[in-house]
Amino acid sequence: MPLLRLFVFALLLPTVVSAQHMHNATADTSQHGGMHQSGMHMGDSSMAHGDHDMHDMNMSHAYSRYLPMSRNGSGTAWQPDATPMYMWMQHKGPWMLMYHGAVFGRYTNQNIGRKNGQRGGSTLDAPNWFMTMAQRNVGQRGLLNLTLMVSLDPLTEGNNGYPLLFQSGEAYKGNPLVDRQHPHDLFSGLSVGYTHAFSQDVDMTLYLGYPGEPAVGPTAFMHRISAMSNPDAPLSHHWVDATHITFGVATLGVRYKQFKLEGSNFTGREPNEYRYGFDRPRSDSWAARLMWNPTNELSLQIGQAWVKSPEELHADEDVQRTTAGLMHSRQWGDYHYIASSFIWGMNHYAFGNEHAVLAETNIALGKPTVYGRYEFLQKDAEELTVPHTEGTHPIYNVHALTLGASYRLAQLGQHGPELHVGAQGSVYRPDDQLRGYYGKTPVSAQVYLRLNAPLMRMSGMKM
Repeated sequence: MPLLRLFVFALLLPTVVSAQHMHNATADTSQHGGMHQSGMHMGDSSMAHGDHDMHDMNMSHAYSRYLPMSRNGSGTAWQPDATPMYMWMQHKGPWMLMYHGAVFGRYTNQNIGRKNGQRGGSTLDAPNWFMTMAQRNVGQRGLLNLTLMVSLDPLTEGNNGYPLLFQSGEAYKGNPLVDRQHPHDLFSGLSVGYTHAFSQDVDMTLYLGYPGEPAVGPTAFMHRISAMSNPDAPLSHHWVDATHITFGVATLGVRYKQFKLEGSNFTGREPNEYRYGFDRPRSDSWAARLMWNPTNELSLQIGQAWVKSPEELHADEDVQRTTAGLMHSRQWGDYHYIASSFIWGMNHYAFGNEHAVLAETNIALGKPTVYGRYEFLQKDAEELTVPHTEGTHPIYNVHALTLGASYRLAQLGQHGPELHVGAQGSVYRPDDQLRGYYGKTPVSAQVYLRLNAPLMRMSGMKM
């Protein structure tokens, strides 16, 4: 059954894409910095590429008429302006439409060679997500953005997600999801944002999402180019960016040049196990975040969130989450770039602090890509469902290293998605107390095919 789902799903994507008749631009990636530095509004630019004329196409950022589109992260988060963009674009009257997404078809085996009783598992599955944005200028100073993000994870992963050693967070049938990554909701994002520009240097944004993403952490992993090649969610997901699907978000942000300060009110409770519906909004949590892009290749953020009762199985437990992140991107030609992220997150509970550190990089060298991710995590006995004395909260350290490579096989049709083949391996080093459950140095591996939106090229663009 999982293989059938995977096969059908892989067949559907190019069919859907070819029906869209979308424009696929060609990018001179070195131009992104110029866009950012000049604050140029691409709606005033002319550009032609291939057989497509994109004259007067508005290509501004989703939440500023004076920032480049390449700064779009997830929610209202920023990433470096030099970040490559994988998407399709379409111009409909005053509207600019953008589409992107990815689907992996893979086999993963967690804890290869595990002994009887040790944790792990294997499966055929297809992690996936799709996103579309529509934006248009409103009057002389306004910018309206509408965003929809969906995932068929509940269908391709099942309601208890996929096996992933040392992962934790959310629940299924009254039990915590441990050593499994939860699926994402069918409706992972449905938001509206309006930005008013006071000048080229100052604008204000109101963002509402149901679901949406509050101003917590850096750009979520599904949208980070540094994480693009890795099918797995980071083990630090619930320390950094787990709030990227939140049922009820209101964010107000003010940008001054290359700084942006935001505050959010949002629902603290993470999505429940019913992945096809809309959870009840609670409006019980708060967050603040400061972002700064000092150059076109760097993006920094720091923030703190007060999250009310995020886990349904620990309803009386609140979390104070602090994050800081640095993202870097550099391009030196089409399909030649490096994108890296260094992220720290800390969850403060009534019993103490738990830290997570992530460093990941993705290096594209034409058709081949190499990538890696290192994480250091601290998780307590309840999160890993390890027996312990009631009332105590022993915290365990885990090191995880993943190395992988992929190869771009083809583009399916003139404007279709790219097809990649890849493989990766992970090795873990848990504390001594955990080795009876996982082994001393558990190893996992997977092979996959990936379909994703094509790289956007803009080499014909006149700046």
